[in-house]
Amino acid sequence: MASDPLPRLRALCLALPETTERLSHGEPTWFVRGRKTFVMYADHHHDDRLAFWCAAPPGAQEQMTGEEPERFFRPPYVGHRGWLGVWLDVRVDWAEIGEIVTGAYRVIAPKTLVARLDGP
Repeated sequence: MASDPLPRLRALCLALPETTERLSHGEPTWFVRGRKTFVMYADHHHDDRLAFWCAAPPGAQEQMTGEEPERFFRPPYVGHRGWLGVWLDVRVDWAEIGEIVTGAYRVIAPKTLVARLDGP
């Protein structure tokens, strides 16, 4: 891995409307309107595996983990709710990560905030 992925992930998350960051379970976590989690950074108990976990549209977890298990996984604790795990210690396509983060936001954010993403 060339560089720390946290600053890029943070920038993608904080670019979305009414998003805040705070530590949750010892890791940076991003919330919509300070209440609802949509992305959680996961340093996997500091075992040199970097990832994030995020909300995902129905069926996305199964599809992505099935097609590319070296890049995507079913995260513990939230995987049963359809959340997606995304490895950051492999080759990362930041445009795709941006789409995944925005998709997670769309799943969790209220319709009024999602509408702001779509413009007037």
